[in-house]
Amino acid sequence: MKAVIFDCDGVLVDTERDGHRVAFNRAFEALGVDAEWDVSTYGELLRVSGGKERMRHYFDEHGWPAGRGESRDELIAALHKTKTDIFTDIIAGGQLPLRPGIARIVDEAIAAGVRLGVCTTSNAKAIDGVLDLLGPERKARFEFVHAGDVVSRKKPDPEIYELAKSSLRLPASECIVIEDSRNGLLAATGAGLPCLITTSAYTTDEDFSEAIDVVPELGDPPSARVTLGDLARLASRHVA
Repeated sequence: MKAVIFDCDGVLVDTERDGHRVAFNRAFEALGVDAEWDVSTYGELLRVSGGKERMRHYFDEHGWPAGRGESRDELIAALHKTKTDIFTDIIAGGQLPLRPGIARIVDEAIAAGVRLGVCTTSNAKAIDGVLDLLGPERKARFEFVHAGDVVSRKKPDPEIYELAKSSLRLPASECIVIEDSRNGLLAATGAGLPCLITTSAYTTDEDFSEAIDVVPELGDPPSARVTLGDLARLASRHVA
């Protein structure tokens, strides 16, 4: 195993319920949009990958805000920019910490010379703020961050993980992906990559039958659940 590729939301930080959802609602309020996503509603909306796509789907289903001067595309763009700024402030304020085991597994990978990358549907600015939580030395070891609109088709389409393989110039058999959702799992396995699932607040009941393993978290000592060695063994078993 020569590379570990992380999803962001739900993997590096459990961001969805108390991060992205809150930021969307504050953006709606700031721009005078009569919408509020409760915990249950947002859970349903997570079936749609991508924040802009999620809002468009919601407004298509529930009606678009009336009496506004901008086009629908302009509204989505303005909402998404406002939401991203709010979310970045939430992360920078330390309200959402790294998930257990993330810093540890990154340190293990760096020590072993294993390469690191991120594939996410989140905005590049948002993921930059999340990676700041790792500290500048760890952050600098990530070779690539494929984020937001870098691909034309978002998860569960495998395009973003095909791009990761091209960036790494490694075969799928030498990489492993850590995801938290079925959409992410299907994207990774669609690109031929072995995928470990760390379930998050919204994904515990999803179907992960294609995963090489499913754990609630990576964990920190004395409750570390998955080490770099475990990842390597799981990846080799997948190849075999």
